[in-house]
Amino acid sequence: MAVVAMSGCATKGRPAPVEDRTSGASAAVVQALPGAENMGKPGYYTVKPGDTLIRIGMDHGQSWRDLVRWNSLGNPNLIETGQVLRVIPPNQDTGVVVRPVLSSAPVQATPASAVASAPTVPTASKATNAAAPAAPDSAEEALLFKWPTRGNLLAGFDEVKNKGLDIAGKAGDPVLAAADGRVVYAGSGLRGYGNLIILKHNNTYLTAYAHNQTLLVKEDQAIKQGQKIAEMGNSDADQVKLHFEIRRQGKPVDPAKYLPAN
Repeated sequence: MAVVAMSGCATKGRPAPVEDRTSGASAAVVQALPGAENMGKPGYYTVKPGDTLIRIGMDHGQSWRDLVRWNSLGNPNLIETGQVLRVIPPNQDTGVVVRPVLSSAPVQATPASAVASAPTVPTASKATNAAAPAAPDSAEEALLFKWPTRGNLLAGFDEVKNKGLDIAGKAGDPVLAAADGRVVYAGSGLRGYGNLIILKHNNTYLTAYAHNQTLLVKEDQAIKQGQKIAEMGNSDADQVKLHFEIRRQGKPVDPAKYLPAN
């Protein structure tokens, strides 16, 4: 198993070398990985090479800080490939559909099991199916989203190639919160997203705003719809643009289906 090193939001540097400890390891040793007894169970996730706590949290609609707490991680800067993590609250029945709870702010954890420090950490290369909501949301969880910026659409949603919308603009253009929420991540710890902000809106939805030039909010900060949260840029991108995602229970969905006609 490869040790996955992680750094905090302010940490910068090159990915740490991967330490492969699988050579000659016995099945018993592999089974000794933390949480191995829960492998394959609903509500649990097995860490893959290149994963980060930030990525795992975003893919499951959770804060990485909650993942640390729920899994009693003694060292929040270390997880291992093959380790099994709880990704729903401990008091939630793992046999039912996962409905994430509003969580505390995430810090930049960059598992480098095949990668490492925040700004340069690669993420798991797995395609996520982004289907339209399977069932109507309750009145409490339904949201009316607004466009996060004005500009021409550069690229639409694609389940495999583009998990959101790419919107053109000029460096410094305002990036606005699409709905009320709380900042659960603000940093540059996910490779391919540049300076990123993730907002948690309720038990079902979160939104992501990538490639910013400047971040104007902090983790755990309460945000109002339409509030300026960042300035558009081209961090980790080939041009100035905003990459905007809406995630329902951690799964990317087509933002065009949730936004008003523009």
